[in-house]
Amino acid sequence: MSSQTPRPELPDHLSIDPRSPHHVAAVFEHEIGIRFNGAERSDVEEYCISEGWIRVPAGKALDRKGNPLLLKLKGKVEAFYR
Repeated sequence: MSSQTPRPELPDHLSIDPRSPHHVAAVFEHEIGIRFNGAERSDVEEYCISEGWIRVPAGKALDRKGNPLLLKLKGKVEAFYR
């Protein structure tokens, strides 16, 4: 990952699912991290800083389309570039 390319500002609401309206591909060209209630999480599928929630997979459970079932956890959310 090149450090010379400018990093886009992290959005308030971001999803890793490319079908989501909250997916921003330019952000994923850089490595990002999510801190939830003071602990760094690596399994976050979607987050919203202003509303204070993250969505994480619920184990190995899948929905009928083969996507992981997501749990919504509420707390303090911080997004940052590594």
